[in-house]
Amino acid sequence: MSKAIAQQAHLASTVLKTLSDEQRSLALYQIKQGLESAKEDILAANRKDMELAETNELSSSLIKRLDLSKNGKFDSMCEGVLDVSNLEDPLNRVTLATELDDGLTLTRLTCPVGVLLIIFESRPEVIANITALAIKSGNAAILKGGKESLHTFQAMAKVINKVLEDTAVPKNAIQLISTREEVGDLLKQDKYIDLVIPRGSNELVRNIKENTKIPVLGHADGICSIFVDKAADLAKACRIIVDAKTNYPAGCNAVETVLLHSQLVQDGSHEKVLQALREAGVTCHLSAELFKDQPQSVLAEESDFSREFLSLDVAVKSVASVEEAILHINEHSSKHTDCIVTEDKVTAEKFLAGIDSAGVYWNCSTRFADGFRYGFGTEVGISTNKIHARGPVGLEGLVCYYYQLRGNGQVAGDYKGAGGTRVFKHKKLNI
Repeated sequence: MSKAIAQQAHLASTVLKTLSDEQRSLALYQIKQGLESAKEDILAANRKDMELAETNELSSSLIKRLDLSKNGKFDSMCEGVLDVSNLEDPLNRVTLATELDDGLTLTRLTCPVGVLLIIFESRPEVIANITALAIKSGNAAILKGGKESLHTFQAMAKVINKVLEDTAVPKNAIQLISTREEVGDLLKQDKYIDLVIPRGSNELVRNIKENTKIPVLGHADGICSIFVDKAADLAKACRIIVDAKTNYPAGCNAVETVLLHSQLVQDGSHEKVLQALREAGVTCHLSAELFKDQPQSVLAEESDFSREFLSLDVAVKSVASVEEAILHINEHSSKHTDCIVTEDKVTAEKFLAGIDSAGVYWNCSTRFADGFRYGFGTEVGISTNKIHARGPVGLEGLVCYYYQLRGNGQVAGDYKGAGGTRVFKHKKLNI
């Protein structure tokens, strides 16, 4: 069964990539309308999942990710679909053009990756995000949601499947599966599936990476750090750190470690940062040199500086220099997003160049690490990989490229290197 699903997705992808941008974008507009029309049904299904999650005593961070009703998340999800439909067509862009010889022209064009297998936990809005990005970029997608969001997943899937029946998009371009057994079988279908994108817990991502030959795009952890330099504007630092920790503690772009320059500790000004965190309801896990009967704090363990709390907790320690901050972050970071707060440009530039992460910020919250905020419309996930796509992955991360060569009867045997005497011109053409 899973092989058939993968084969159907592959065949659908070969048709989907030939559709015009207008056809693909129109399908997304219809999906947005369909989701909005079914809002009450979808939120009712979401409430069932929330009730079950609370009954089963799931973690507070997971429950927050599951809830579609708060902070305008449902409406933002629908607007995200429309935002993607309005983006520039990512396909068939010419990124290189070379005249190899008279009448023999090489071009490199963007094209879809092919078939995506997306496995996600908790976040039911991912179904709309991925559907939008996949269709816009010409990719077929097979989606598997977590059991904790099953009712929401089914309600949204019903809408999307119904809408696609009246569009030019092939019906198997977006397929939805519901069991772990299907996932296990699909991870073996490397002949038909081109990329796996897991979104969820560290355990989920690591398990996927260990059980497939298919390339995997994603990140296992979101251990983000903020370094407060001795030349920092402390009012600015407090505002940034509180936002990065409390705006959405369960997010992978929430700050988990704060590093304070030792000079701030020596003159006592670091207390402003700790006080701001306490007033925001955050528990500080303080290293030994900072832990002096501080209220609303605990003594940090070494493991806290490699930990993704996903809660109103943060690990705090002092460092002697920006160089030490860079070493600490590169050793403990998950290569997601890290930040420096300073008014010293030279120090900031050293930090920006030295941190080995997908996102490196200066004087702004790590919560900006997001496809919507980057102007990608939405994101399929955040990648800490160093090949293909890195950071928030939008449309550009879901396309690759291929080469077209247009000639008029030329053969390789006429050219040097293959037995002939002709010499290539290799003239670069304007794109």
